[in-house]
Amino acid sequence: MSSESITLSGTVAARRPLLDKVGGSLAKLLCVAMLIGLHSISLPGQSHVSEPAVNLGDTSFLDALGGPGFVVEQIGDGEHDGTITDSAGNSVPAAGAVNSISGLTHIAWLSSKQFLGGWYGVEVVVSAAHVNAGAQGEAGGVGATTIAPFILQWPEHRVLGMAIDQRVTVDFDLPTGQYSRASNVNIGDNAFTVHPYYVITAFPAKRLETSWRIHYLWNSTNNKPPISTGAQSTQAGQAIHFNATLAYRLWKGLWIGPNAYYLKQITDGKIDSVALHNSPEQVGAIGPGMVWNSGSWFFYANAYHEFGAENRATGHKLVLRIEKTFPWPK
Repeated sequence: MSSESITLSGTVAARRPLLDKVGGSLAKLLCVAMLIGLHSISLPGQSHVSEPAVNLGDTSFLDALGGPGFVVEQIGDGEHDGTITDSAGNSVPAAGAVNSISGLTHIAWLSSKQFLGGWYGVEVVVSAAHVNAGAQGEAGGVGATTIAPFILQWPEHRVLGMAIDQRVTVDFDLPTGQYSRASNVNIGDNAFTVHPYYVITAFPAKRLETSWRIHYLWNSTNNKPPISTGAQSTQAGQAIHFNATLAYRLWKGLWIGPNAYYLKQITDGKIDSVALHNSPEQVGAIGPGMVWNSGSWFFYANAYHEFGAENRATGHKLVLRIEKTFPWPK
């Protein structure tokens, strides 16, 4: 491996021969961040405790590549949810629409030293958002803070001649977001979350990549839920969700292809410690995406159309991201 290192997309990437083959100066892409929950809304027709907003499509192409160094990036999300669905996936009449925008600032670092054969590191993500839920109300302010006290990024290896990169991260969301019991719409969730993930990127053929990031989500109890619920405590259920891509290197530094995500809640939410049956959420999405690299700058765009939603708002999403990478000091 070359001694020259640069930070990329939420982790740090070392330039090496493989990337010269598959992407020229496009070294390694996409963030380590488990992009954090930004809004909590009590929606009409939904007898469940809403899951926090998580990383659904915010990371995508070449996701698992990384090496020693630093990265700073700014991520912007815009979402229009024109439909709210029930447990059967049917639209809730007169439920209105939900529109939201959010901004996330992400800083990550990976050491040049190794543990268990991989580089270790840390990261932090801070956020702000504005949510308009129509008749339900609106809210804006600072969101939760995500910290990852442990990142483990393994150097690239080959399986049956195919280059593979892998990473594991343990992320925690801290309840620093704007929250009021008097409001049905909040930027924060007043609860801790734990969401470890595993991500892999493989290069099955020349100019092709596929990335898969798989998350597990656990939510703590909110002991001060909105007054309108009449509850003393609420707890969102556990969930599994993943992001997936298939990209083609169209031109030096430019990758394009489909990106997708899927979320499935696997346990019932609870109100006052009582499980709410037929309440788990589900949603899938797919759309086009791209990333373009110029020197140490990287620019991303990902669009999604959601489908198959149950017990949640659903619609369209756009993610734009810009990042600056920094070499590890020699």
